[in-house]
Amino acid sequence: MLKKDFANVPIINSVDDVVKRLLSLEMASQKEKMKIKTQQLVEKVRRSPNDNGSSEVQIAVLTAKIRTYKEHLQCHPKDKNNRRRMLMAVDRRNKLLAYLRRVRYDTFENTCKQLDIQYSLPPPYLRKATKRWLVKKAFCIKVFQEVQKLKAPQRLKERRERQARARAAREAAAQPEGTPA
Repeated sequence: MLKKDFANVPIINSVDDVVKRLLSLEMASQKEKMKIKTQQLVEKVRRSPNDNGSSEVQIAVLTAKIRTYKEHLQCHPKDKNNRRRMLMAVDRRNKLLAYLRRVRYDTFENTCKQLDIQYSLPPPYLRKATKRWLVKKAFCIKVFQEVQKLKAPQRLKERRERQARARAAREAAAQPEGTPA
């Protein structure tokens, strides 16, 4: 496959194989390869020709970056800086995928299918129950129950007053208007 700039040149077919190889992606810089990969992935999910900032396009760009980082880390497993960048890109892509899944599920499914992404739901957050937390929770529950006991007579009084007002309103409504009270 030739570089984008040289693919449409008319005399490229008559050029020697060595020249074609020099102009191919095989000899391209990493930056050019990354650009072409990104364009190919973006074309799969783009809504319109002018679409550059939608969630799907951002996910495609991050996917291209992640795949490039993976290829690099295959050759250089001790490169901690690029591993960190890859993990940050994965987190950002997961955040965008979660947003897309929440807002437009059909687009989310299509994007995952087009880009060959396996999305797994994040685990539910479970807080580890420490002894201190359990004691604090038990204390709070105990205090709440004591407060409820103290407020019980007041609430009972208020409820009886409401019932009395409601009963008086029903009796007033049931009494005919012409008769005196």
